Amino acid sequence: MTHAGFDNEKYQKMQSQHIRERIGQFGDKLYLEFGGKLFDDYHASRVLPGFQPNSKLQMLLKLSEQAEIVIAINAADIEKNKIRYDLGITYDVDVLRLIQSFTDRGLYVGSVVITQYTGQPAADTFRSKLEHMGVTVYRHYRIEGYPNNVAHIVSEDGFGKNDYIKTSRPLVIVTAPGPGSGKMATCLSQLYHENRRGIQAGYAKFETFPIWNLPLKHPVNLAYEAATADLNDVNMIDPFHLEAYGETTVNYNRDVEIFPVLSAIFEGIYGECPYKSPTDMGVNMAGCCIVDDAACREASLQEIVRRYYHALSRMAGGEDASGEVYKIELLMKQARISPEYRRVVNAANELSASSGAPAAAMELPDGQIVTGKTSDLLGASAALLLNAVKTLGGIPDRIHLIAPSAIEPIQKLKTDYLGSKNPRLHTDEVLIALSMCAATDRNAQTALEQLSRLKGCQAHTSVMLSRVDIRSFQKLGVDLTSEPVYEHKKIYH
Repeated sequence: MTHAGFDNEKYQKMQSQHIRERIGQFGDKLYLEFGGKLFDDYHASRVLPGFQPNSKLQMLLKLSEQAEIVIAINAADIEKNKIRYDLGITYDVDVLRLIQSFTDRGLYVGSVVITQYTGQPAADTFRSKLEHMGVTVYRHYRIEGYPNNVAHIVSEDGFGKNDYIKTSRPLVIVTAPGPGSGKMATCLSQLYHENRRGIQAGYAKFETFPIWNLPLKHPVNLAYEAATADLNDVNMIDPFHLEAYGETTVNYNRDVEIFPVLSAIFEGIYGECPYKSPTDMGVNMAGCCIVDDAACREASLQEIVRRYYHALSRMAGGEDASGEVYKIELLMKQARISPEYRRVVNAANELSASSGAPAAAMELPDGQIVTGKTSDLLGASAALLLNAVKTLGGIPDRIHLIAPSAIEPIQKLKTDYLGSKNPRLHTDEVLIALSMCAATDRNAQTALEQLSRLKGCQAHTSVMLSRVDIRSFQKLGVDLTSEPVYEHKKIYH
């Protein structure tokens, strides 16, 4: 299993200091683009073991009196109901979740901006919904020639057409539900409008990936490409930084492409650009806080394979993810790995083949692999969870944590009273049954206490799981993949 490879405490200190220094470089206002997830950054926590998912949020809380948040969402993502797969919700729903989460933590959300707007009906509906909730909403439009036609972009017919986002605090955090939401374009548009109003504003970027001071083909950076395969992002050497300093650093194509635009905007504001490269724009210190490179490499290789299986599963579900699959296959070749690099893949598939039933496998913290298969009483994932906590708790295999006689009434409830066609217990149902047994059974109590130890474990199933089972694994912190096949051949699942 993966060991901690990242010093989160060191990261907090270094990153906070660099952000404060950047704020001090500008006058009236700083637009700080927060790339990735501001909190719940599970990708970073998976590829940098030791990174806490809420690290960026904790730093922002220290600046809460100065900061306000603007949330950007791409109108096209609203229209196609794009899903944030780590949470299983659409981007527009995640905007609502973000607003509530920020507000609950004492952070001020000033507004939402809908980017790439071209009159999409779904975007208009979402805008009305937000406004009825009392949220201020702005629209930014698709600009012809973006990002190459600088003269057109920096004009009344370019950024000038966008709504001016009214802000009231010196630090404006621009964040989003996910990549491709238009955060940078929002910041650049605001610099244009602020300059017209005589306000001296600056821009900086807080993007965790790719990590600028790791090699281009380092697994951590390859894992980022896999995570953004649907956006066709490509990591590349920053040519502007190389020319300016003779130093090789890593950035990604969209930042490199947009840099001339940013440079031109700054020249219009200050007479010169304060940055010589896209790398200069960033404040990311994550690469300086890796304490075990081997652990981060291993975790990142696992992530690449996970992303591959997730893309395959979406294809099996009817989505057009063939481009993502192809790109991640290329990334696996670059990393010299295959899907079988995940030890749990072979373990689950071999058990399924030998038993003739759906099966699942999990790698425990000590590297031991446990399995489970579908039976008359339990689904494969539910059986796997029980076997995993029994192993962790040192409970003999022959002992029933949940008596068959206790499972049968639950099955009767599901089929006879709730109309379910599947009598087998799902993961959430088996965990509830286990917790009930724990009230009177010591072994069940011991098993229940092992659930926290499943966080970070790798698991694989021979068939695609229900949304209920997937969410249960997510809540337990288990990194799950599944073969891209349904247990039953149906048109509707």
